[in-house]
Amino acid sequence: MPAHHAISPDKLGRLVGLPGSPAIFDLRDTPDRIIPSARPAPSKPPTEWHLDRRRAIVLVDADGAGGAVSAAAILRSDGIAAEVLDGGFDAWVAAALPTVTLAHLPPRHADGATWWVTRARPKVDRIACPWLIRRFVDPDARFLFVAPGDVLSVATRERAEPFDIADDSVFWTHHGERCTFDAMLDAFGLADHAPLARLAAIVRGADTDRLELAPEAAGLLAVSLGLSRLHSDDHAQLDAGMIVYDALYRWCRDAQGERHDWTSHKPARAKVSA
Repeated sequence: MPAHHAISPDKLGRLVGLPGSPAIFDLRDTPDRIIPSARPAPSKPPTEWHLDRRRAIVLVDADGAGGAVSAAAILRSDGIAAEVLDGGFDAWVAAALPTVTLAHLPPRHADGATWWVTRARPKVDRIACPWLIRRFVDPDARFLFVAPGDVLSVATRERAEPFDIADDSVFWTHHGERCTFDAMLDAFGLADHAPLARLAAIVRGADTDRLELAPEAAGLLAVSLGLSRLHSDDHAQLDAGMIVYDALYRWCRDAQGERHDWTSHKPARAKVSA
């Protein structure tokens, strides 16, 4: 059982990747892997972090007994619901929970976020990739949508990482029959996380006109095209699409075995004795 004001790796593992997950701050120096969605802890003292008091906080150090304990105590004294990851990052890895590899993470800007740029009027991959980044890699990531011919120049001017563009110089793009979502799963070390692997097949089928790859691909394509016609603003479409991918991820993780029809919700009839 976790210590007081601590959360177990298994419990945190059920929360990461979901829209209401705690904000996770990693106190380790220059880690090469992180818990999904973890941010680097601010370099200032905890009293100067200026956090959202409405959101729970989880602090991560190497073993759960270092700086995270005192930092969490200071945050709680300011009225912030702060916990420590029980056993720290070492316990997370020992529990075989997913981690994000940072080797290909773009540099952060002065606002603390990574910046990304892609083509305007997104459909499938250009919504799926931002969803993956915000839920598993960088919750604060900023996305710029521009005309196709402007992607590379804006990338250079704004130090934004280009993605999902047909150019041999771009790292984050399609490779053979695999789409940009697949490339990000591979590069961030998330390809073996079973729910994301299931989701990747759906995204790949919808994005590459191979609807036979997953029964759900046709539905995702239909919803994606509908959203693109409902929203003239790319960021409004992204916000709406985040909900779609949140739901699909949760289905991939927890609900594949559930069926629904006209009678599935009805209680079983009691047997009448003779």
